[in-house]
Amino acid sequence: MQAFSRRIMLRTTVSMAALLLGAASAPALAAPVIGQPAPAFTAVDSKGKQRSLADFKGKVVVLEWTNHDCPYVKKHYQANIPALQKQAQDAGVVWLSVISSAPGEQGHVDGKKADELTASRNAAPTAVLLDPQGTVGKAYDARTTPHMYVIDAKGVLRYAGGIDSIASAKLEDIEKASPLFKTAMQAVVKGETVAQATTRPYGCNVKYKS
Repeated sequence: MQAFSRRIMLRTTVSMAALLLGAASAPALAAPVIGQPAPAFTAVDSKGKQRSLADFKGKVVVLEWTNHDCPYVKKHYQANIPALQKQAQDAGVVWLSVISSAPGEQGHVDGKKADELTASRNAAPTAVLLDPQGTVGKAYDARTTPHMYVIDAKGVLRYAGGIDSIASAKLEDIEKASPLFKTAMQAVVKGETVAQATTRPYGCNVKYKS
């Protein structure tokens, strides 16, 4: 009888441990849903100005998660992101680069450094948002740098995923890849349906506060 009781207690302990492990590994927030309102946010930009998604009502908004020390980010800033930002600007699209690297982690910068990076790379975002606590990043389930999102003029999320189709840090692969994000952004600007609304992001893991 005692042996039976011990077996029951052991099974209960193992089951509870499994449940606790599952809870610890589960994401704190559900991923945003394509076709649903994009998560609201407020963050301070590199110039100290408070920015909210609501500020851009009526405009298409791009969110780009970035980390200047990530080789995948370096690849795209050397090749195509500045040009994509300028295309977005010409089309009236708001482009927000988001830095969710925590203090002490790779890619963390202050506002001054963020502006220096923008100038040195000939980049043209509407603003660079500083998200050291990871609040905005976790609301969007941003996983990699880069990780791209497109929100339509009504505030509905229309694209989430990779910048292109080849998960590589090699410059030469950009020309071979399908420009998934660019195609999605152009479709949203035209009011068209995005054919591939969810794709696999690739790059460095976002360096959230642990």
